[in-house]
Amino acid sequence: MGLTKKPAHAARHDGARTYARELPGLLAALADPSATVRRWAARDLATHADAAPDLLRQLATEPDRSVREALLTSLVLIGNPVAVQGLIACLRSEDANLRNESVEALKSMPAALAEFMPAMLADADQDMRIFAVNILESLRHPDVEQWLINVISRDPGVNACATAVDLLSEVGTMASAQALENLKSRFPDEPYIAFAADLALKRIRED
Repeated sequence: MGLTKKPAHAARHDGARTYARELPGLLAALADPSATVRRWAARDLATHADAAPDLLRQLATEPDRSVREALLTSLVLIGNPVAVQGLIACLRSEDANLRNESVEALKSMPAALAEFMPAMLADADQDMRIFAVNILESLRHPDVEQWLINVISRDPGVNACATAVDLLSEVGTMASAQALENLKSRFPDEPYIAFAADLALKRIRED
């Protein structure tokens, strides 16, 4: 008996894929009770940029770690403004795991994230500004040092400035030296700021 070729739109019945692989079928699979099915759907949706909002909605409530990883990977691969802004919004979540996972995802999106970084560093919430500085640690972008200089020159929060100084001690050049000196005057009653700024200046001048 000859084999009957399946239609191109049919799902692969390999124990995990029981939905059509076009966008409607994959979106339906995201709601499947099986974590395996949801994981395969999340992975396959990486090729559908329009699915970013659906991936983000699923990420907000997804209980299975492996599915969350697949959702995040697809959002990174899609990398459009919707995906980036959605991951930034996740940093405000009460779910610590979701916040940490979103930070790691954003760290791997330097080109897509760059246009949003100035707004993140100017956010009214100091925690968001600290998240932004933490992301800069892994963000290979030519403006990283200038963004950090802006933080220590303007940010009113001592914790945000302390986080930025710690990173400047690793990536700073002489371009940040004056801002580091000025920072000590901005927070004269904060011993850690003086210590961290002096340490950063020492490392910069030794390079």
